[in-house]
Amino acid sequence: MRSDPRPVLERLAQVLEVRKLQDPDRSYTAGLYHKGLDEILKKVMEEADETVVAARGGDLDRLVHETADLWFHTLVMLAHKGLGPNDVLNELERRFGTSGLKEKASRSNDG
Repeated sequence: MRSDPRPVLERLAQVLEVRKLQDPDRSYTAGLYHKGLDEILKKVMEEADETVVAARGGDLDRLVHETADLWFHTLVMLAHKGLGPNDVLNELERRFGTSGLKEKASRSNDG
């Protein structure tokens, strides 16, 4: 039985908020915030690529590791934009029980 991920995500979101105020020379995450959105997005893209490579490679431990890196950097991106994991979880909850094809068709031309 797996535990509820919300407490972990909430704790991480709190830490990410604190990191915004810390010295960028003493915290990797504070350094990302200090460098700005483009640097954060670069890390998200890098981690997404590494996650895809890990999935193709078949090493499940590496896949979990790379996915954790991707989630972390995605949470940094959300926090930078004033959002958090609950915003994403609420959106997923809203979609629950809706056909993915129907949900996608309901969106306007957003690419």
